[in-house]
Amino acid sequence: MTLETYQIAVLIGSLRKESLNRKLAEALYRLAPSNLTLTEAAIGDLPLYNQDYDDHQANSVKQFKAQIAKADGLIFVTPEYNHSVPGVLKNAIDHASRPYGKSAWTGKSAGILGISPAPTGTSMSQMHLRNIMAALSADIMPQPDVFIQDDDFFGPDNMPRETKRDMLQKWVNSYAKWITCQESRTTGPEILLE
Repeated sequence: MTLETYQIAVLIGSLRKESLNRKLAEALYRLAPSNLTLTEAAIGDLPLYNQDYDDHQANSVKQFKAQIAKADGLIFVTPEYNHSVPGVLKNAIDHASRPYGKSAWTGKSAGILGISPAPTGTSMSQMHLRNIMAALSADIMPQPDVFIQDDDFFGPDNMPRETKRDMLQKWVNSYAKWITCQESRTTGPEILLE
């Protein structure tokens, strides 16, 4: 029996070239189990969201939204800016949610994690992102929470150091199991409740 492969769109909430969250996403690509195919959904070329353009979105917006719509699931890897979601990530979320009634986020199975030098990691950003995505009817993996504080997290190979690698491996394995359950729940036989 072969495992079904899920196409996962990865959204990195930082545009910085040396972003810790980009390094974290790249580590996820290397650690992902064989039933996940992770591909970045780039957000850097999207224009600022303006409702005036809902009926004639830019090509970059159409391509981004199509990638989200086609994906089986999502992984958000985001820093925390001023105790919240980076503006560039919120901009991307707004674009793919419009026009009203045609959101690409509805029903998507999403995991959220991030890394920051701050003592609390990205806990506030993740909390706000959970609220935003819940309002857009995405299904968010409830556990395990991963609030990584950058305390010598990456080794010279740009991978997490040994014990930290185990933690990240546990997270991505949990996501793989969770999305499998989510997908079988939505595509499996209908369950009748009495």
